[in-house]
Amino acid sequence: MLTALGSHPWAYPMLEVVHLFGIALLLGNLVLLELRVFGLGPTLPVDALARLSQTLAGLGFVLAAVSGLTMFGTMPGELLANRVFTAKMALILLAGCNAGLFHARDSLRKLDATARGLMVVSTVIWLLVLTCGRWIGYT
Repeated sequence: MLTALGSHPWAYPMLEVVHLFGIALLLGNLVLLELRVFGLGPTLPVDALARLSQTLAGLGFVLAAVSGLTMFGTMPGELLANRVFTAKMALILLAGCNAGLFHARDSLRKLDATARGLMVVSTVIWLLVLTCGRWIGYT
């Protein structure tokens, strides 16, 4: 499969499109849920919105992870030596820990200042992941 990426001129760019689509699903749905946590759309039930946005964000994460791992497989040595790639992976791990804390404390039920703070941290982390992802190509 990794050989096929190099033999077709459109294969790798399409993989990047899948990766970007996954990121858009992930980040877009997290921001949507964050806006609700901050009080926008107060008539929208949090539980229903959370189920939908978390499902779509999860799908986005899976698309980004699978396409990202496939892209990683085309040049693992170069990427592992790249400090920006390492930072991106550390940020993704940090995002996972933040999400774990958010859900462990049942933040969607509390909708308190800590929940809002964790949502802001999540969005900032994912924006940094996005920034690192773009920056990798230039380092």
